Amino acid sequence: MRNMLAVTVLGCALLALCACNTVKGLGRDIQSVGEAGDRATFK
Repeated sequence: MRNMLAVTVLGCALLALCACNTVKGLGRDIQSVGEAGDRATFK
C-alpha cells in the first residue's frame, strides 16, 4: 500500500512539472505571435 501511494505521488509530481513546461512554452508562443503582429503592423 505504501509503495502504491509513493508511485502515485511521484506520478502526480511529474505531471505537474510537465504541465508547467507546457504552459511556459505556450506563453512564449503567444508572445512571439504578438510580436510578429506588431512587426507586421508597424512596418
